[in-house]
Amino acid sequence: MLRHLPNAICLLRIALTVPTVQALERGDYVLALVIFSAAAISDGVDGYLAKRFSWHSNLGRILDPLADKILLVAAFLMCAWQGLVPVWLAAAAIARDVMLVGGAIIFRLWFGPIEGQPTLISKINTTLQIIVVIVAMLNAATAIMSSLLVFALAAATFITTVISGVQYTARSVTRVWHLPPAAR
Repeated sequence: MLRHLPNAICLLRIALTVPTVQALERGDYVLALVIFSAAAISDGVDGYLAKRFSWHSNLGRILDPLADKILLVAAFLMCAWQGLVPVWLAAAAIARDVMLVGGAIIFRLWFGPIEGQPTLISKINTTLQIIVVIVAMLNAATAIMSSLLVFALAAATFITTVISGVQYTARSVTRVWHLPPAAR
């Protein structure tokens, strides 16, 4: 029964997206920050449990990145709408996620199972995306952060977003290139 705990935590992360968005919409940045932070922490917890106790599953391989994408896309949309993060950053982050999900679906349908692990730059990017959203919410709630810090985090996040997107695209193209001609 406990082996399904990481999947349950992923589902909780997805569920926490709704109250996060609602709090942002109301301008209740403290509540949004608390809920989003709890959801972000849950990402580390489910990953730790899955690795520590070998509670891996095919569902978890889909749910974990999906939960991250749902939470982050919703947070970026609302934060951009509220003027908390630059629109160019939200657009890049959302475009990358749409590209990854769309590419994964196309790859699965045309070429077969998706293999591979998240890249280091992708993990750094996800961490930076979470941090920039937290800092933006914290700044909206308290105005204690320097706008220069928020911009620097946004710029670093943008750079890792672009690099990660290019890296995933190159990996997929390389993998297709190395398939037998009949499989292409």
